[in-house]
Amino acid sequence: MKLFSNFAKQGFFHLFQVSLLKILNKIKPLILFILLFILGVSVSWAHHPQIILAINHAPPYTFVDSKQQASGLILDIMRRIESDLGFELKVVSCPFPRCLKLAKEGKVDMLGGLIKTEERNKYLDFIEPAYMELNSSFVFYALKDKGLIVNEYKQLMGKRIAVKRKAAHFKRFDKDTSLNKVIVSSEKVAMDMLLKGRVDIVIAIEETADHALKFLNQASHKLQKLNYRHTDNILGYAAFSRKYHNLFILNRIKQKMRYFQKNGVLTALVKPYNLPPIDE
Repeated sequence: MKLFSNFAKQGFFHLFQVSLLKILNKIKPLILFILLFILGVSVSWAHHPQIILAINHAPPYTFVDSKQQASGLILDIMRRIESDLGFELKVVSCPFPRCLKLAKEGKVDMLGGLIKTEERNKYLDFIEPAYMELNSSFVFYALKDKGLIVNEYKQLMGKRIAVKRKAAHFKRFDKDTSLNKVIVSSEKVAMDMLLKGRVDIVIAIEETADHALKFLNQASHKLQKLNYRHTDNILGYAAFSRKYHNLFILNRIKQKMRYFQKNGVLTALVKPYNLPPIDE
C-alpha cells in the first residue's frame, strides 16, 4: 500500500513537471518579447538622452537674443513636457531655412511654429494639436512714397515680391510661378530690401510682422499695407524630423500634447502670448 502511494506521488509530480514545462514553453515567447521591449527602451534612452529643438527668431512667439539665447512659446511647452518625461532638451538657434534643412537631414530633432504643408509633411512628423491659432491675414507691405496700388491678387503681377526662403503662405501664392518672387533669408532682410528700394513688396503674416517691426529698429513709418490681403485661419504646429528614431519618446510627447490640450495646460501656456484657447 505504501509502495502504491509512493508511485502515485511520483506520477503526480511527473505530470506536474510535464504540465509546468508545457506552460513555460507557451509563455516563453511572451517573456522574451517583454525582456526585449524593456531592453529596447533602455537602449533607446541611453542612445537618445536628449531632444534637439531648433528655434529661429520670429517674435512675438520665439526670440533669439544677441547671445544666441532662445526663448518663446515652443520652448515653454517643451520645458513643461521635459519636466514630466525626464529627457534632456537641447536648444539651438538658426535662421528659419536652415532650421528646416537641419530637420530634413536629421541634424536637429524638432521645430515649432510651423504651418503644415504637403512638402514639409514628407520629412516632418507634425504633432497634433496645433498649439498656435492665428485668425490673421497674409498682407503685403510697400513703401508709402511709391504709391503702389494692389486691390486684388492679379495686381501683384510684375512686382518684385520679397519672400522668406522656405516659408509657407497661402496655396495660390505659393504655387504661382508667374510672380516675380525674390527669395530672402529672413523677414528682417526682406524689410531692409524694401526700405532700400530693392524690392517692391514684402509678404508677411500681419500679426507677427507688425509685432516684429517694433523690435527690428526699422523705419516702419515709411511702410504701408496694401489693400489686397488673404485672410485665413493660420495654424502653427510642433514637428519632429522623420529621421528621429526614438519612437518611445516621440509617442510619449504626442500623448502629453493631447493631455495638455484636454486638461487646459496648453491654453494656460499660450495665454501670455495672447493666443486663443486650444480647444479639443
